[in-house]
Amino acid sequence: MAGSNAIRGARVGSGPMGEMDHGVRAERKKVSYWDALGNETVRYFAADVADEDIPEQIDSPSTGLPAGQDQANPPELAKNEPYKTHLAYVKERRTPEEAEELLEAALLKLRQRRGTAKLTA
Repeated sequence: MAGSNAIRGARVGSGPMGEMDHGVRAERKKVSYWDALGNETVRYFAADVADEDIPEQIDSPSTGLPAGQDQANPPELAKNEPYKTHLAYVKERRTPEEAEELLEAALLKLRQRRGTAKLTA
């Protein structure tokens, strides 16, 4: 048996009209934000909202970049780290001497926790 939760004989959207349909609208103020690529995003705030309560920066919904109210000086693009090659990771590896020192320090901490601190040569 198939059915729906709509009332029989009712049209979709035939409910009471909203404020926009009656022509009643709260006063609003328009605030524009610009991102580093020059895209403008417009946000509307209630007219009674104080200017200090309006955020200076938002995230642009179209690009995901930060956007500010100053069109001449928008926030800079985020600097992404370039992809590291395997060779770059190999160059960052420790020398064998450093690795041994780290291992000895870790083993000493473990032995101290157990209460069997021994110095090995």
